[in-house]
Amino acid sequence: MGKRLLWTALAGLVTNSTQAAPPPSLPADQLDWQAWGEDAPPGAVCRGRYVMPEYELAPGTTPEEVLSSSDSAEYGEQGETLLRGEVVLRRGSRQLQSPRVRVNAARDRVFAEGPLTLRDQGLLVRGGSAELALDSDAAEIDSAHYVVHESRLRGDARRLARLEDGRYRLSEASFTTCEPDSRLWRLIGNDILLDREEGVGTATNARLEVGRVPVFYWPWVRFPLDDRRQSGFLWPTLAFSGDSFDYAQPYYFNLAPNYDATLTPRWLSNHGLLLGGEFRYLFPEDEGRIEGAFLSSDQGGDNDNPNDPEDVFEGEDRWYVDYAHRGRFSPRLRYNLRYGAASDGRYFEDFGRDFGETETEYLSRLGQLSYSGTTWFLEAKAQGYQRLEFPLADNDKPFYRLPSLTANASWSQDNGFYQQWRSNATYFWRDVDETRVPIAESATGSRVHLAPATGWRGDTRWGFLEPRFELLHTAYDLDYGQRDTERDTSLTRTVPVGSLDSGLIFERELNAFASDWRQTLEPRLYYAYVPERDQSEFPDFDTDERAFSYGQLWSPYRFTGADRIGDVNKVSYGVATRFLEDDSGRQRFSLGVGQSTYFDDRTIGMEGDTQIPDREDNFQGWYNATRDQSPVVTQLDWQITDRWSTRYEWFYDVDRELTERTASYLRYRDPAGHVLNLGYRWQLEGFDPSGDEEDQLGYDREEYDVSFAYRASASLDLIGRFTYDNTNDRALEQLAGVQWNDCCYGVQIAWREWVEDNDTANTIDDDYTDRGIFLRFVFKGLGGVGQGTDSFFEESIPGYRPTQF
Repeated sequence: MGKRLLWTALAGLVTNSTQAAPPPSLPADQLDWQAWGEDAPPGAVCRGRYVMPEYELAPGTTPEEVLSSSDSAEYGEQGETLLRGEVVLRRGSRQLQSPRVRVNAARDRVFAEGPLTLRDQGLLVRGGSAELALDSDAAEIDSAHYVVHESRLRGDARRLARLEDGRYRLSEASFTTCEPDSRLWRLIGNDILLDREEGVGTATNARLEVGRVPVFYWPWVRFPLDDRRQSGFLWPTLAFSGDSFDYAQPYYFNLAPNYDATLTPRWLSNHGLLLGGEFRYLFPEDEGRIEGAFLSSDQGGDNDNPNDPEDVFEGEDRWYVDYAHRGRFSPRLRYNLRYGAASDGRYFEDFGRDFGETETEYLSRLGQLSYSGTTWFLEAKAQGYQRLEFPLADNDKPFYRLPSLTANASWSQDNGFYQQWRSNATYFWRDVDETRVPIAESATGSRVHLAPATGWRGDTRWGFLEPRFELLHTAYDLDYGQRDTERDTSLTRTVPVGSLDSGLIFERELNAFASDWRQTLEPRLYYAYVPERDQSEFPDFDTDERAFSYGQLWSPYRFTGADRIGDVNKVSYGVATRFLEDDSGRQRFSLGVGQSTYFDDRTIGMEGDTQIPDREDNFQGWYNATRDQSPVVTQLDWQITDRWSTRYEWFYDVDRELTERTASYLRYRDPAGHVLNLGYRWQLEGFDPSGDEEDQLGYDREEYDVSFAYRASASLDLIGRFTYDNTNDRALEQLAGVQWNDCCYGVQIAWREWVEDNDTANTIDDDYTDRGIFLRFVFKGLGGVGQGTDSFFEESIPGYRPTQF
């Protein structure tokens, strides 16, 4: 749950007139620094590490006992003790080394001359003269140089004091995680306080220097000494676009170990002040978060979508809220709550953009209670979502389930027989004026869907046989509101679904390429029958047509959801072969080829009637409904070597002698972190009927996709991606980035240009191009400036894992 960046009280881009001046740093060999030799660990980005040497003296019998060693010792006139030569004092975990030490007569104060060395539990301090208390471990050292070994922190101070409570106060001091002899960056303050117990430091009149140039100033700054969370300001985020300026200054509240909050005021010069926040909590059986933002009276600055009217949201309040909670009453009984809402469908495009242009297409609303038993699965939920589109037509608004009740179960016997029960009762509603949508889309109401099934599965080493019968019964009670209609409001439909699946498995051993293999040959035969039922008056609450795939060869279902049941009378046949390494059983190669033959036309479409689409108006729809055979589907997976792999699929129409869809991919994965992805996709227009009309491509799709990540060294990653739409002769996406990971800092810089389809894939007329350059600079141990790109790099370049700073 932790957040860890830089915490500040005030940030600015000016420097203070009264600047602290710490003493010059010591060379590496005086700071316990050991350069790596041949024993450098893989991926090391630092050229060495801090190593604390052994103590000069063994510990005393009690933590309070003081042990000493010196070349000479004598008593002074006031009863003090004078130690000279190689003087070493040890009390508990603290050890002092000095050429000359004076211990007062009360034996509770030590005065040491420099150059001296003080060690204490992974802490090294070198300096000039010092005064130490033997009864409280308090100390004051002039011209100090310190190292915290585990945290890789070091710095210099005109004066360093160890307080009685264990904290360290430094005057005119510096702080950095860079290696000795490096001044890439350091934080300098007039007064720095280090609290190792709490894992936090503070500084007043502090400035950040990069090289020798001051770049940032704080009257007061709070920074972490380890990975523990601390309250305070996070690094601000700044963005520039044309004539607009965007500045966000988050403040993090570490309220408790199991809950926290972030408050983020954000100024956008084209829109105004937006206030955002997030609260998170974690309990043994529950967890959740709530986030949101509010902007009062938008100034109407231009958004990035050229298809919107000018100043479309001027004067309007803009906001969003998103709450999520999940937990369990027992291991089998769980619940889930979610509520999200936004003021308009353009909110996240205007304010919620990030480097990856992450799409927020909807905000979910959900209340769910589920029970998972050994036999039964029970669920009760109320569900809906806000579709984030602008403008949003009534017929594009989603249906709510208020409520939805599910009861599913399965039984099996040792003789191979099994039974299944699936049932659901749902009330569907949506907030629309039913007079403004087509009559077929204006209904709301309840639906009960029952699907009992029985079958038998016989498995042997040489094959399998599975006859299966399912009965689908659906009943509706519909309401058309104010619409005047003669459509039936009480509808029922009962459809039997029968299938017979069978396959053989032949296996042989062979030797090839100096290895032992097992090859299988697996022919498969499948038959499915679903009769035709007129569903023209049935509503469409949650149904979509399935895209054709290799898996669809062996399925009787043509639609998702329960509002449409597609008729089918087909036999599917195919053969697959696999090559497995005989010693490990790992699959190296698989090839499958299959096809379906249809004995009847498929008359039921999304409209639900028994009319086949007109050939002149919708050739692809007519052809899909009347064709005698499906395309021949070829699917290949080949792990060529441990690093190279390829995947290929091909859908070929034998009758028309054309390719309906094909895709091929070549992937390279190197253990060192190198990644290469090559891809090619082709799809005939109309071949994929799934989704809304606006989401279906209005042209033949032909795309090339190349992406790579090259780890040039432990410090340097180069990444890139290029996606080209050959049909429309345009680049869909171009990405180039560099990530540099050094010992005390990290840099991510990326340039991206991409095409936005404006939520209408069926046309390119309203598409527009967006672009950006993004920079993030991280000062390790202090924080970072800019927006991280890690998650987007991982999504854009499959197989790439960015180095975490």
